[in-house]
Amino acid sequence: MDFSLTDEQQRLVETARKFARDRIIPVAQKLDEHGTFPSEICKEGWELGLMNAEIPTEYGGVGLSCTDHAMPLILAGTEEQKKRYLGALTEAPIFAAYACSEPDAGSDVAGMRTNARKVGDEYVLNGQKRWITNGGYASWYTTFARIGDPKDRHKGITCFALPRDTPGVAVGKKEDKLGQRASNTTDVLFEDVKLTRANVVGAEGEGFKIAMKTFDRSRPWIAAGATGIMRRALDESRRYALERKAFGQPIAQFQAIQFMLAEMAMKYEATRLLMLKAAWSITQGKLDAIESSYAKAFGADSAMAVATDAVQIFGGYGYTKEYPVEKLMRDAKLLQIYEGTSQIQRMVIARNLLAQAG
Repeated sequence: MDFSLTDEQQRLVETARKFARDRIIPVAQKLDEHGTFPSEICKEGWELGLMNAEIPTEYGGVGLSCTDHAMPLILAGTEEQKKRYLGALTEAPIFAAYACSEPDAGSDVAGMRTNARKVGDEYVLNGQKRWITNGGYASWYTTFARIGDPKDRHKGITCFALPRDTPGVAVGKKEDKLGQRASNTTDVLFEDVKLTRANVVGAEGEGFKIAMKTFDRSRPWIAAGATGIMRRALDESRRYALERKAFGQPIAQFQAIQFMLAEMAMKYEATRLLMLKAAWSITQGKLDAIESSYAKAFGADSAMAVATDAVQIFGGYGYTKEYPVEKLMRDAKLLQIYEGTSQIQRMVIARNLLAQAG
């Protein structure tokens, strides 16, 4: 097990850091304030190869491993679906969206009400999805619907891929969120949307399994996002503590501040290792739910704690929009909610632990 970066990965990291420093940080506060989706910045990131890095080379992507940066089509799509949808992401700076959550089915994925009624060789899709990232900008969606009796819970849930311009597809309300405000989050509505077998990802009834495998692979991303928030919070807090003076000396000289900085650094390093371990395991062909949940739960909770401590170190200034740490705290909170709440992660971990007993 080697977590050292290859030359290619190191170049990717350096490119991403420079891009974040030069193009994202200077405008982040304004985008956050107005809830503006950063279309132009995303286009520039796409041109630099910072988006869709996990798409295999045969579909026009870079083909990097999960350690570098996965989606239902990669897991279960046909060759035709991969060429059509994944290829489109590499040909132009467009977006896709994963439409799984519903107004009454967030953590309880099996409780979804969106249904796909079979009519001859077609499926007629009706339902409402909520909290869909990129919902208003996506060119195509992967979504999930139930075929059959809702009482069957997991059985009958099926995954579909479909273009946004399919008749009957509409974008609903845009959420006005506490944090991660530049991320476009909307409802996606399906009204008598006619699909064919070509839209089905995997087999009928395998949708719940595909959704869970997707979460297993995507949760290390959340841990990666958590490390980013923590690193920025730690960097800003360290800089401020060395500059800010109280009682005749920099506040960095006080043990209370030093201990907070030390705890922040420990949480950052521990999350980074958990994230790398989970991503490495996936790259080795192991879709291990417990390792993804370790990384996601610990990383999300740590990011929230670190960002809150950053605000505390900044004191009154940290509670104002003049400094970036209040935004980091708002952004960190969502990490504990999406892609499975911190409580759901603990349920996953506990079930796996108990299943291993004996």
